[in-house]
Amino acid sequence: MSADRGDARPHRDPAVDGLRAYAVAGVVLGHWLVTGLVLDAGGTLTQASPLTAMPALAPASWALQTLGLFFFTAGYASARSVSRHRGPGWLTRRLRRLVLPAVALLGTSAAVLLAATVAGVPDGTVSVALTLAVSPLWFLAPLLTLVLLTGPLRAAVRRWGTLRCAVAATAVVGAVDLATRLLPAGTGLPPVTVLAAWAVPYLLGLAHADGRLTARRDAVRLVTAGAAGLAILVTLGYPVSAVGVPGAGRSNLDPPSLLVVALAVSQVGLGLLARPALARLLRRPLPRRLVDGINRHAVRIYLWHQPVLVGVAVLAARTGATLPGLHTSPDGPTWLLARLGWLPLLAVFLATLVHRRRPPGDEQRRIVDRSAECVRSPGRVYDDPRLRAARRPVPLRTRRPQEVIAVRDSDPPSRGRADRQPR
Repeated sequence: MSADRGDARPHRDPAVDGLRAYAVAGVVLGHWLVTGLVLDAGGTLTQASPLTAMPALAPASWALQTLGLFFFTAGYASARSVSRHRGPGWLTRRLRRLVLPAVALLGTSAAVLLAATVAGVPDGTVSVALTLAVSPLWFLAPLLTLVLLTGPLRAAVRRWGTLRCAVAATAVVGAVDLATRLLPAGTGLPPVTVLAAWAVPYLLGLAHADGRLTARRDAVRLVTAGAAGLAILVTLGYPVSAVGVPGAGRSNLDPPSLLVVALAVSQVGLGLLARPALARLLRRPLPRRLVDGINRHAVRIYLWHQPVLVGVAVLAARTGATLPGLHTSPDGPTWLLARLGWLPLLAVFLATLVHRRRPPGDEQRRIVDRSAECVRSPGRVYDDPRLRAARRPVPLRTRRPQEVIAVRDSDPPSRGRADRQPR
């Protein structure tokens, strides 16, 4: 998920980077809009959802539940990474990029929750904060598993084709959905759909990295198949919302259902159709810098966006004020407009938290290298034909920035002094 500087690394695909940035932003925005925190008379925060009071907003979750694109770009990145870095080292690097931010989140959350308990924060608030802080970690299990299986999955796609592999994973999800409907309520089923459902977009990402799904007709087929699946499943009684709704009898995410698979296929198809437009947009400096920043900190953004929401709500509650959109019940359009007004502040807090400072030495080297007043020394400043034969190339590692004193041709005395200096 982490990203390198797009312009400096030719192996980066700007369109895929744009899809990954949209996927991360969609998840963050969706969670911030569907997570209501209500402050009761006792000063305790409880969780609520605006989709309970405003079910007409459920179709909007199709645009904000972008985990399908998330796993699609993860599959693409894994395939490209294993192609560039053959051997076991690539797996260690990818796992480290996923696990270390999660460990940092757990450690920091434990310390903050301990401090909140000592400070007298109500137990109900602490429970809600812990639930929302840990909830994003669920994605690590399927993602780490799929990353570990990148080699076999890639070989399967090359041997049997993208369609057969995706249909096989979809069939597993369909079988579990059918068993859930037929078996008595409360029957425990193995959580195989958590892996099988997200394997579908991951397989599409592996295939795209190998040069498949590049024609426009492929993208159109994905959109058509996904849209038809969504229409059929909603007709069959699947919940319309792509995210869980408190109090609903069934959720499309827990465990992932066929509707989630159809939505992921539709989003991947639309993303592939949008590749040319994304490529043109990301030629502009400002959108490219924004996309690069999101990709560079994608895992940290995903992990920390919910703790930021809880932290802002808890700190604001300590003032004793009940703020609309932050502490009020999500029971109507007024709450939604108020919550939209809080989004810029939440984004600033999140950007500040996930921003990774450069080491002082690295920043100093970057400034020196880019300075217009410092250049790589070629050995001597002045060009003397008599010394050309004696010159030897200076290894790059031994070169040091050297200040160049400009001598104007319009100043003959200065030029004469410079020419007469000992060499």
